[in-house]
Amino acid sequence: MRENWYTDKKQKKTKDVSDMERKKILLVEDEVKLARFVELELKYEGYDVTVCHDGREGMQQITDGKYDMLLLDLMLPGLTGIEICRRVRKFSQIPIIILTAKDEVMDKVAGLDSGADDYMTKPFAIEELLARMRVAFKHSAGTAVKKSVLQVQDLEIDLEKRMVTVGGKLVDLTKKEYELLTYLVQNKNIVLTREQILNEVWGYSYIGETNVVDVYIRYLRAKIDEAFGKKYILTIRGVGYYVKEEE
Repeated sequence: MRENWYTDKKQKKTKDVSDMERKKILLVEDEVKLARFVELELKYEGYDVTVCHDGREGMQQITDGKYDMLLLDLMLPGLTGIEICRRVRKFSQIPIIILTAKDEVMDKVAGLDSGADDYMTKPFAIEELLARMRVAFKHSAGTAVKKSVLQVQDLEIDLEKRMVTVGGKLVDLTKKEYELLTYLVQNKNIVLTREQILNEVWGYSYIGETNVVDVYIRYLRAKIDEAFGKKYILTIRGVGYYVKEEE
């Protein structure tokens, strides 16, 4: 196993990966030593890496260039990571993984709500970052779904347009709220545990507070159940959540 990000390491010889297979990563991180370490590790794994240390420069890079993934610190000079996420999501669904020292649940919620796919707190092991990158790539590449519209009661999810309606009325959801609702509806009448939801929606085996699922369930209930006066999302105490077919 490799050491954590803060451990000094010697540069390794880059793996032999053809240009056709090489994915382009943009790393926006103002800690120069950490950025250099992650850059070397990713290049060793066969990624093509561009590094910048300023938020505005990072935003310019992603606007002008073509990247397959964005690795993003939250506390950046020039432009915050949260603001970069929000701006990027207006024109791109590129996978975004946040790397930050901020580890409060609400910080994670804010990062995910702004459009990030995943969230890692420092210090972290490089192996975990690589694993989460693989999962994020898999998710972004494998979103082809058999049915273009999912329905339960009068709630519909248009998978092509990424649009949710209840009784024909549009529901405004964040990226993570949409993904959570879609997963629940795809598995309607099946009780899903918090761990199952974290693995599927957040994309990795989450170790820590599972109450991030509860937070997002509350968000969905406020926007759907409470807003339309119906109960779509049910709780099985001590087990998990499910969406029921019939009212």
